[in-house]
Parts: sequence; C-alpha cells; structure tokens
Amino acid sequence: MSDRILVQRIAVFAYHGLLEEEARLGQRFYISLDCRLDLAPAGRSDDVAHTVSYADLTEIVTRIATQRRFALIEAVAEAIAAEILATHAPIRSVRVRVDKPSAPVPAVIEGVAIVITRHRTGAGA
Repeated sequence: MSDRILVQRIAVFAYHGLLEEEARLGQRFYISLDCRLDLAPAGRSDDVAHTVSYADLTEIVTRIATQRRFALIEAVAEAIAAEILATHAPIRSVRVRVDKPSAPVPAVIEGVAIVITRHRTGAGA
C-alpha cells in the first residue's frame, strides 16, 4: 500500500524516562505517524468518512503520551501503534517515531529517537 497519512512532530510535554528527574520535571517529546491505508475512496468521494481523521490520530498520540508514564520511549510508541491499529480499521500499518530532544546522556547531542512499524495482523505494507 503506497497511500499514506503523515502526521508530523506532534509536540507533547510528558514525564517519560528512566530517571527520577524525568518523572519529576518532564520534558518535550515529538511524535510522528506514518499510516498506510487506501486513500482512493476518500480521493474519489471527497468525504472524510472514507479516510482517517488527522484529528483523531493526533488525539490518540496526545492522550497516550500525556496521560500515561513510560520508562521507555519504545513503550510509548508501542502503545500508540497498538491503539491506532485497534481503533482505525482502514489503517494497514503504522510507523511511529518518538523524538526525545532532551535525552539525559553525557554528550552534546541534538536528541534521540526511536522508530517502530507495526502491521495489522495478516496485512503487508
């Protein structure tokens, strides 16, 4: 499936991380989605009922990232991917990227990020 919905760099302030300071102080994270689905029905009909709402995807990301605390950004991404696939049947696969620009590492870095891709059972990308 080559059709995609991209939602890029949703900014959230959250409390994820292994360190006590991260749990107490929090920090900004950026989360991006790359959803693969057939967009031809929406393109032909010009009807939002034939696609997936960007607002709905953003709400899932924001809710999971801000209402739950995770030690690992990998777990943040996994929870987001699982809910998107569970609640939006047209989406065949989803790629979730979580950027942590203020990762507490003893080096000067721009940030760290993880990327996962999850597929609906029985679906290829």
